[in-house]
Amino acid sequence: MIPMKTPVRIAVTGAAGQINYSLLFRIASGELFGPDQPIILHLLEIPQAMQHLQAIVMELEDCAYPLLFAIQLSDDPNEAFRDVDYAFLIGARPRGPGMKRADLLDANAQIFATQAQALNQYAHRNVKVLVCGNPANTNCLVAIANAPDLNPGNFSAMTRLDHNRAISMLAKQCGVLTSDIKCMTVWGNHSCTQYPDVYHAKVKGKPAIQLIDEQWVTETFIPTIQFRGAEIIKIRGQSSAASAANAAIDHMRTWVNGTGHGDWVSMAVQTDGHYGISKGLVFSYPVICQNGDYEIVQNLEINKISRQRLKQSEKELLEERKQVKNLLLPS
Repeated sequence: MIPMKTPVRIAVTGAAGQINYSLLFRIASGELFGPDQPIILHLLEIPQAMQHLQAIVMELEDCAYPLLFAIQLSDDPNEAFRDVDYAFLIGARPRGPGMKRADLLDANAQIFATQAQALNQYAHRNVKVLVCGNPANTNCLVAIANAPDLNPGNFSAMTRLDHNRAISMLAKQCGVLTSDIKCMTVWGNHSCTQYPDVYHAKVKGKPAIQLIDEQWVTETFIPTIQFRGAEIIKIRGQSSAASAANAAIDHMRTWVNGTGHGDWVSMAVQTDGHYGISKGLVFSYPVICQNGDYEIVQNLEINKISRQRLKQSEKELLEERKQVKNLLLPS
């Protein structure tokens, strides 16, 4: 019998939403931290959704997960984030057909400011906070600014879904397994300006760019990854849910357990000017995770075309930062 550890506390916002209908059951099953780590779920929702959340909690209880030590429900961030070790900030207004990013940012930035203030006051000092609600990069920037007593390195935004999409598409093109792909990178903003970069990726140890046509990269691969989310909304009428939940688990699990030898992942983290990107933005980089921390991969060669794409994403993030400047506290 595997000995049990002390339970960890995991906060999940927007707990009654469609992404969390996939995420919560996978966390409770042990898929996030393994078969010997009990958990306490702190579920946050708006008052109007609490009845729906009660039904989801009933289903979680009916699964009889041995690792699910307790569930706490709340519509108050101050209560939901008390003593939490991990936080998935997923609750946000979803992007609908025809919505612009500016509309989404206006609707959601204040939510993340309020939640970050509660995290700052009540969460564990080493809490790991994953921002998934869109626009994720700038919502993460707002969260960092509103949690001045927490290390900015405790926060990251999710580009792992884009990273996974890129791996899957490259693997299909090369006729290999996704596990054969290493060192994929998604740079920049989680938006249509993101830059999925195959120039450093490897396929079974070989440079990916030697196995694929550059015209395919430019005309098919990059735009498909950039607009994949919008395409799913167009077809499904809703944004990605199960794949987003999967990416959130991948992101947090890698952050905690490490990337493994010879590989890196994409995470949006606050930049200190890395690769010439304006200091302070939350920008997606290739990172190596080890011992619960991340480190941006340094000294990668960035060609002229790639540099232009990075600067395009930086420009968008600078515009978003300007839009939320009233929510960014002075340092």
